[in-house]
This record gives sequence, structure tokens and C-alpha cells, in this order.
Amino acid sequence: MTEAVRHYSAPAQDMDNRPMLDAWREGRLLLPVCTGCGRSFFYPRPLCPHCWSAAPDWRQASGRGMIVSFSIVRRPNDPVFCEEAPIILGEIMLEEGVSMLARIVGGDADCVRSGMTVELLPLPDALRYSLPTFSFQAATGEASGAATPTETA
Repeated sequence: MTEAVRHYSAPAQDMDNRPMLDAWREGRLLLPVCTGCGRSFFYPRPLCPHCWSAAPDWRQASGRGMIVSFSIVRRPNDPVFCEEAPIILGEIMLEEGVSMLARIVGGDADCVRSGMTVELLPLPDALRYSLPTFSFQAATGEASGAATPTETA
């Protein structure tokens, strides 16, 4: 069965987020990195939130992370999402030490737990979504009743 393509609103693209959005359309995740202090950050912006340098550059991210917190949206405001509810929105701590908010797909919303690992959705599935989207990493199962959070040290 072929899933119908949804027509999501395109995010506003500007000179600050263009590299990230262009990379996402290629199935990659780029993070801004400060050339002054060397720290990565998210969301894309012209000034480093750590040292206020106005010299950001871009670095390829691994695309892997861990769910820190999440919310399950059961009644979306936009009708385009109604057939997809429940929708999982998660705060994801990337391996690079950067936290970002993103959608997580491919699992049972009622089985999601903080500590589960996720990975960037690969092409061609990634093209369905207008912003970086993650799926449950195979090592922790697919957010089924048997899935357990990864242990943290």
C-alpha cells in the first residue's frame, strides 16, 4: 500500500537556515558551529549563543541521538496532520551535544520513553517531511511494548 504524500507547509527559509534546509533535502543534518569558540548549536542563527561570535559555519551531524523529553499530539491544529495523529514531538540530544526539537516517526506513540535512541530518517522517506525528522533506532526496538530506554552513564 502506498502512503499518500502530505503537503506540509514549507518552513520559512532565510540566510541563517538555508544550509540546514538544503542539507535536509539531501537526507543530511547540518548543525551550525561557531568558528570563534568551536561549539555547535541549534537552531540556526547569525550569532553564537555561547560566545556571541558572528561567524557561524556548518558541520555534518551524525544524525543519532536520544530522546530527552517528548510530547504526544493527539489533536493537531492543522488539518494536514489529523490523519497522522498521534504525532510524537521530541527533544532530542544529538551525539554532538546539541539539543533540538523534532518529529519522531515509525513507532507506537504510547510506548515512547525518554532515553530511547533515534536516528535521522533516511532518504527517500526524509523527503516526505519539510524539517529534520527522526525514527526509532533499531537497537532499542521500534517504540513497541518491548522497547526499553538505552542506559545512560
